[in-house]
Amino acid sequence: MTGVHADKRWWALTLLCIGELMIVLDTTIVNVALPSIRSDLGFTETSLVWVVNAYMLTYGGCLLLGGRLGDLFGQRRLFLLGTTLFTLASLVCGIAQSQGLLVTARAVQGLGGAVVSAVALSLMMNLFPEPTERAKAMGVYGFVCAGGGSIGVLLGGLLTSTLSWHWIFLVNLPIGVAVYGCCMALLPDDARAGGSQKLDVGGAVTITLALMVAVYAIVDGNEAGWRSTQTLGLLAAAIVLLALFLWIEVRVVHPLVPLALFRLRSVTVSNIVGVLWAAAMFAWFFISALYMQIVLGYSAMQVGLAFLPSNLIMAVLSLGWSAKLVMRFGIRGPLAAGLVMAALGLALFARAPVHGDFWVDVLPGMLLLGIGAGVALNPVLLAAMSEVGPSESGLASGVVNTAFMMGGALGLAVLASEAAARTDALSTAGAPLQVALHGGYQLAFGCGALFAALAAALSFLLLRGIAPGQTEPQPVA
Repeated sequence: MTGVHADKRWWALTLLCIGELMIVLDTTIVNVALPSIRSDLGFTETSLVWVVNAYMLTYGGCLLLGGRLGDLFGQRRLFLLGTTLFTLASLVCGIAQSQGLLVTARAVQGLGGAVVSAVALSLMMNLFPEPTERAKAMGVYGFVCAGGGSIGVLLGGLLTSTLSWHWIFLVNLPIGVAVYGCCMALLPDDARAGGSQKLDVGGAVTITLALMVAVYAIVDGNEAGWRSTQTLGLLAAAIVLLALFLWIEVRVVHPLVPLALFRLRSVTVSNIVGVLWAAAMFAWFFISALYMQIVLGYSAMQVGLAFLPSNLIMAVLSLGWSAKLVMRFGIRGPLAAGLVMAALGLALFARAPVHGDFWVDVLPGMLLLGIGAGVALNPVLLAAMSEVGPSESGLASGVVNTAFMMGGALGLAVLASEAAARTDALSTAGAPLQVALHGGYQLAFGCGALFAALAAALSFLLLRGIAPGQTEPQPVA
């Protein structure tokens, strides 16, 4: 992005990372406060899930559209719009006194979050075109994405216990206002002339509906049943909408997603790897928290502290060593190595016993997963964007973010379902509840390890051994 003084680019990076951290935190900070929200607003067990699902639905469904709108109408403009929507929706969430208002505001939060996430990565890639600086900047961004979720668990518990659940939303207000004001000062106006390309309305409607229907089917799958008429019907509808989207894209003059984008090997492979890795990481984060809390009897604060070593390792690697590894060995080697370490970490969790010891059965897996995440996230994002020109960077960002979102949601739903089925089978066979739960979690960890190992193999075998910026951006027709 031209027009930004070199000294201001790192301040702009800080701004973008704070904006993204606000979005990442909100995906986990709410989970700790759910019991308080339920008792205060009178939610049932069934309706309470929509405090989370409403956000996930619009967030996952609008990532791709948000990225493309940034390409067409200006990335700063869309970043400001997304920040405004998210901040105002946070205010409404914080003062909500009814179930309907809270769920509606959470849906608007998801829409604003999708726009911010899709555009922030694109802005970052354009701010740092030089390979070394881009790798360093992506390391900072990767740390925010990787560590923000765990920070949200601790912050959510602190705010809920010391103040009230309302403050997990109200804390976003000063952050959102500060990000908006700094954005006006640090990022130049990059609004594009609207006449060069037009928004593909048909493609935008069909792909957004397809993603939202798919996300709805996934997040509600465990509740409705994976073989139920509702779930199968929704998944079938999502496939039909996706097919209609592809039919539209090959016929319109200015498609929302030029399918030629996926002729770029780095784009296709990195997105497949992103889906598999997100499924594995969601298995780690959520299933390991359940294992520690339900099987090992840890408190919520102890679970948060158990994640601290991996977060610190991710910080060190993401903020420094990851960029050096990429510049020294290229994208492929560090990505594959990080994914192998993540697979080993999940494998260690899969063998952890019912009466596990933290130092022997929890910490080693946490350390390996922290190393794997710290090393791999930077390269996979760089791979997704490395061959794409500035005019398509928002689209590529939306695609890779959507891959992570869909991979994580689908992976968690499938693994949680498999774990539940295994637990039911063991309970039916006469196993104690703790043993049965442990057996289900072991299966989920094992499947997550396989996902990470497959992602490592694909990245090593199919990605070109290039350093970031080494390949000239390719035009997407």
